[in-house]
Amino acid sequence: MRHAIIGANCIIGQNVFIGEGVVIGDNVKIQNNVSIYKGVEIADHAFIGPSVVFTNILNPRSFIERKSKFMSTYVKKGATIGANSTIICGNEIGKFAMVGAGSIVSSDIDDFVLAYGQPAKKVSFISEVGFKLEFDRLGKARCIHSDDLYVYAGGKVKKYEE
Repeated sequence: MRHAIIGANCIIGQNVFIGEGVVIGDNVKIQNNVSIYKGVEIADHAFIGPSVVFTNILNPRSFIERKSKFMSTYVKKGATIGANSTIICGNEIGKFAMVGAGSIVSSDIDDFVLAYGQPAKKVSFISEVGFKLEFDRLGKARCIHSDDLYVYAGGKVKKYEE
């Protein structure tokens, strides 16, 4: 639709709807049959699985005009949303977070969190490259694949930049 912004090097599958004013960053992969409505912003390097649906209003009615009530949804850098998930508007999916297939996201998902279910709940923390993190008693973990160091403090995970 008009005024949508699509970044460089994106892959967009068949039967994808991108609504007015949607913003999609660089290197985003959007699989088949995805609906992205006004109010959604997807940051660089995100992955949107097949048949994911984003909503933009909490209480739709066909006989009431509520376009002024559209809510925003933000998918941060590197996040993954699994197939057939529904993202309820007004929520944020954190950096490098992963939402499991078939989930319903009805609240924010923090950075580096693996969440799934209906509603989606945190199951574990994951690395930037998608591997489960096991924290020691000092709140530190290394990714088994990349060897990157992560720190857990205050209920949140951050990648340690040496």
